[in-house]
Amino acid sequence: MNIRPLHDRVVVRRIEEDAMSAGGIVLPDTASEKPSQGEVLAVGPGKVEDDGSRRVPDVNVGDKIIFGQYAGSTVKIDGEELLILQESEIFGVLEG
Repeated sequence: MNIRPLHDRVVVRRIEEDAMSAGGIVLPDTASEKPSQGEVLAVGPGKVEDDGSRRVPDVNVGDKIIFGQYAGSTVKIDGEELLILQESEIFGVLEG
């Protein structure tokens, strides 16, 4: 199933971070925090401004992004847990 986000919303797949501490201790899933990085899977057409024009989003499909740990809403599509958030909840795009 495909999903087409509306307005300035973005569909993101979380990127799992290493489950090992800096000291080399393996952390169990229950001790780890939600990842705050993800890959953009789909982008809406953009927010409609007051004058009727549409502001094109600054992110594209395939971008690696950073967002708040508790940002967005979690949805399950085809058994996969995805995140839908507004573009304003994205802190930045990872380059390189």
